[in-house]
Amino acid sequence: MLIYNMKKSSLILPLLLLFVFACQEKKDPGVEHVSPKKDDPPAMMHTSMGQDSRKSLHLNPMQKHHQLMNMRSHLEAVHDIINLLAEDRYDEASEVAYKQLGSTTEMKMMCASFGDKNFEQLGLQFHASADKMSEVFKKRDKDKSLRALAHTTNFCIQCHKIYRQ
Repeated sequence: MLIYNMKKSSLILPLLLLFVFACQEKKDPGVEHVSPKKDDPPAMMHTSMGQDSRKSLHLNPMQKHHQLMNMRSHLEAVHDIINLLAEDRYDEASEVAYKQLGSTTEMKMMCASFGDKNFEQLGLQFHASADKMSEVFKKRDKDKSLRALAHTTNFCIQCHKIYRQ
């Protein structure tokens, strides 16, 4: 019995260590990992349990689906713009920025439809920034174009730090 208990207890430590190391976050050595800055808003601080303290827009399922499709469309447009700028196709990038991200009547109405004035203002600023970005692209200056793209996508970052569906 004593030998059985010793064998059993000698297995516990290795299994406990295996469990602890298996539960640690895996980091890809090829990816630079950035720790949160002390001035990052707490809205984006998530616990390992998945707590999300961002402000909810309280959307119904149809609105959630529509907003998700809209955000994906914006992301695809940004992706297209990056590829077009990489190929020095500034006029096409300008057109994508203006038509797919700009301040269209539809986008203005969409931003106002969520009932949150701060969300609406961020959305309107994003779309106005896309209009300006479109004009910068026409100057065919890659550095200024990339800075304009970074400025526009900063509105995405701000919004996603504060809000969730």
